[in-house]
Amino acid sequence: MTVPAKRGKFITFEGIDGAGKSTHIAFIVDFLQQHGKTVVSTREPGGTPLSETLRELVLHQKMHLETEALLVFAARREHIAQVIEPALERGDWIVSDRFTDSSFAYQGGGRGLALAKLEALEEWVHPALQPDLTLLFDVPLEVARARLDATRELDKFEREQADFFLATRQGYLARAEKFPHRIIIIDSTQPIAQIQQRLTTILGQLLN
Repeated sequence: MTVPAKRGKFITFEGIDGAGKSTHIAFIVDFLQQHGKTVVSTREPGGTPLSETLRELVLHQKMHLETEALLVFAARREHIAQVIEPALERGDWIVSDRFTDSSFAYQGGGRGLALAKLEALEEWVHPALQPDLTLLFDVPLEVARARLDATRELDKFEREQADFFLATRQGYLARAEKFPHRIIIIDSTQPIAQIQQRLTTILGQLLN
């Protein structure tokens, strides 16, 4: 008789643009693989061909705020169905660059969409699914802006003004205050080696 695989773990990375989270995703994937885990690294919006198409619309097209939120959650629904849930059922570990916390931060905090509407979408799209661990990379706005790559074309979010990012950051911090059991704030102004040492400790606890 085949023994069902133990369900995998779901880890998400969050933070305003320029917070430095992307720097550490490869480190965590490698760390988990060294500990015998099969890891699926993905991102939002995106992760499937359809969701990547929706990502391009969300990042580069002007649209009504509610349309933006609906497209993000449509991409998320496909991502969950095609990538996240199947991987977790196989026993794989998911490492995702953003998930629903980003919608509460960007569309809720930054754009000002009513949180009740986002909560309704969250309940509809993934009522029983939340990350096992969310790493929120937090930096002051001026640090984040200085880190953005000036050599590439910025998307419509990255081109927003300071007040948008201040509100987005506050949206993230409010989310962390609401869900302290799964959201860990990482001071991303620290040296990379120091951050990765802390990540190793956090992941060690999750592995055990």
